[in-house]
Amino acid sequence: MKAWLKLFLLCIPVLIVTIVLEGQDGPINPGSQTVAKPRKPPTDDSATPPADSTQPKIPSVFNKKNAETNLEGPSFHVESNVVTVDVAVLDNKGRFIPNIPKGNFRIMEDGVPQKLTNFSMGEAPITISMVIEFSGKFQQYYSGGWFQTLQATYGFVSMLKPVDYVAVVAYDMRSEILSDFSTDRSKTQEALSRLRIPAFHECNLFDAVTDTADRMTALEGRKAILLVASGIDTFSKQTFDQCRKKLQEDGVPIYFFGLLQMQREMADARGRMGPSANLDFLQADNEMRTFAKETGGMAFFPRFQGEYGQIFNDILQSMRNQYSLGYQPTNSARDGKFRKIKIDLVNPSTNEPLKVTDEKGKPIKYQIVAKAGYTAPRSVE
Repeated sequence: MKAWLKLFLLCIPVLIVTIVLEGQDGPINPGSQTVAKPRKPPTDDSATPPADSTQPKIPSVFNKKNAETNLEGPSFHVESNVVTVDVAVLDNKGRFIPNIPKGNFRIMEDGVPQKLTNFSMGEAPITISMVIEFSGKFQQYYSGGWFQTLQATYGFVSMLKPVDYVAVVAYDMRSEILSDFSTDRSKTQEALSRLRIPAFHECNLFDAVTDTADRMTALEGRKAILLVASGIDTFSKQTFDQCRKKLQEDGVPIYFFGLLQMQREMADARGRMGPSANLDFLQADNEMRTFAKETGGMAFFPRFQGEYGQIFNDILQSMRNQYSLGYQPTNSARDGKFRKIKIDLVNPSTNEPLKVTDEKGKPIKYQIVAKAGYTAPRSVE
């Protein structure tokens, strides 16, 4: 009995602690309740920027009406038609006459005087394309025409300045670019070295010169074509009139260097040139003079090799030293028609032709070299 009582008294504290703990809450599970609630959007009007009532609303759906209303912007239309004419004034020896005042130039378009807006004079690098006839018709290997062609081309290249650009184009049945525009004279010499044995007997001059002029229309600065040829055309696709009109439109000056002048005179004197062949050459000479005159170039028909140096010097002086005249034509019609241009030197006080004298006061004759006109632009439909 006493042992049992002792055991009972020892278990009483344990029972009391167990009863007390059963009456309290257990540990809180953090995943069973929401710890933080999301904030409500602010209700204060000052928290958001006010909408600009002056700005148009941006449509949420694209449609044709919105495109016409919102995408329409201001339109601009600008027309500027300034005609630029390069003019060379040469004395009776082919030398350039400098320092002529602006007031002494009179420019006429279709007989109507024009007001000069731009005027300048100076020396500038040139861009020239040498279009060389090289066919079996007149340039057989080691013939007189073959030697003359090589002497003329090599001689002209030797007189160019390092800043000048030159291209070499040879033609017989068709034209071939032997070297493109470059200041590297080694490329030019390499191109000329290919002129040894001609391939075909034909010489299609009209096609070759118009094709080259078309390529040069987009070039800037002083540019020209040196045409080293006999002037004879065999069967080009273009006629003389078509070629003439095309050269007028392109506006690239043609400087013609005629071949076989001495050979022609010798053959004619010995009776070896028939009337038909002589007539063909005379017609070719007139055609080349027309090309040169109407494009603002010059035509030369040398008979001796000693004339080459002076001819090339005249060509280069005419190209480098020029007066640049600019005006806005009074005829603003964009009809695509050809407009004739005439340049004169006048005394502004008397409106009479200007008299030019040399260093000793003696009057000298002078020549005005300029293109004969231009083709007016067409309106864009």
